[in-house]
Amino acid sequence: MEKTQVEQEVQRQLSILRRGTAEIVSEEGLAAKIRSSLISGKALRVKLGADPSAPDLHLGHAVVLDKLRQFQDLGHQVVFIIGDYTARIGDPSGRSKTRPPLTGEQIDANAKTYFEQVYRILDPQKTEVRYNGEWLSRLTFEEIIRLASRFTIQQILERDDFSKRYRGQVPIFFHEFFYPLMQGYDSVAVEADVELGGTDQKFNFLLARELQQQVGQVAQVAFMMPILPGLDGVHKMSKSLGNYISIAENAVDMYGKCMSIPDGLMEQYFILLTSMPQPDLQRMVAGIADGSVHPMTAKKRLAFLVTERFHGTQGAAAAQVNFENVFTKRASSASVDITYEDVTLPAEFSGFPEVAVIDLLFALRVVPSKSEARRLIQQGGIEVEGQRVAGVGFRVSLGHSPIHMRVGKRRFLAVNVCHLD
Repeated sequence: MEKTQVEQEVQRQLSILRRGTAEIVSEEGLAAKIRSSLISGKALRVKLGADPSAPDLHLGHAVVLDKLRQFQDLGHQVVFIIGDYTARIGDPSGRSKTRPPLTGEQIDANAKTYFEQVYRILDPQKTEVRYNGEWLSRLTFEEIIRLASRFTIQQILERDDFSKRYRGQVPIFFHEFFYPLMQGYDSVAVEADVELGGTDQKFNFLLARELQQQVGQVAQVAFMMPILPGLDGVHKMSKSLGNYISIAENAVDMYGKCMSIPDGLMEQYFILLTSMPQPDLQRMVAGIADGSVHPMTAKKRLAFLVTERFHGTQGAAAAQVNFENVFTKRASSASVDITYEDVTLPAEFSGFPEVAVIDLLFALRVVPSKSEARRLIQQGGIEVEGQRVAGVGFRVSLGHSPIHMRVGKRRFLAVNVCHLD
């Protein structure tokens, strides 16, 4: 490949990889690595580590996996590390308290579910799977001491979550300090050229770069993706918060959950979860702003594209028809026992980002008392955007309109949030 062709290909790859990225440390370093790869014919080794802390992966994970797939499609080698050993500590990144460690049985059970889900996005033929117990379990205590001696407590305390806990006198257990060292050692063990993850991993990535340089390797590029907000529009997508969309979700539920995201998140979801061309995305965003594109139309497009990725065109189309029949066309059944109502959000909740579902049901006068609302929830009789409300503490996001609810078996509501612009 001639020099001019090499430079054109470097710029082409950078253009693809930049989309949706939060930060690259450094972009010049990434360009140099891509250039070297093209000249030598040796693929970059692009690392992602995942602790099997829960059995399901959600769309927040898909943001990072999508970027990995882009690296694969550009001819690079993905190294997917199952953190069977780091999971014994639990990643403290972004945590306000110690994460409980998992048992070996929990780790094994969760890890088994990862591959089926990961390979919905990654090409298994271009994915090297490793377990970090391969190398971490073999370190002697003397080697661990030498590894720890490379960094100071002051460096570790620079990490935002540790420093906040230290200032707030929240306990930090000594074993938690080893997590970034272990993650950094993973990069050394697999000779990573690039490490991919969320912005909450920046400290760990930079420490890994320093460790690689100390042992004579070329420092990896730290490639960070934005943290995807969850369905509540406030917190990051998380199973523990219940604001997530699993990539193993059935088509109907996936579509319905996508329709429940706040309007303000649509652009970010389009960028991070779909391959919509940038000019089309810009036209849609401008159309929403000037009123020529209805937000509901845009959100249906988003829900279709996300669902299509995991369930194909037919699955997405069927989910869309189901949604429109139940909530838009009010035609899910000819039975006179089923009622559909358009109602308005009570003024007392105007301006609120969310509201307790019990309070909303009572304020809308669809239940005679809050105790009746609790009973219906406990019996599985309340749904919001097609999802059954699992607990009495559930809160309804008011960031979009209308909000679709089912009360009992035959009553459907479209709650119009009129205070939104």
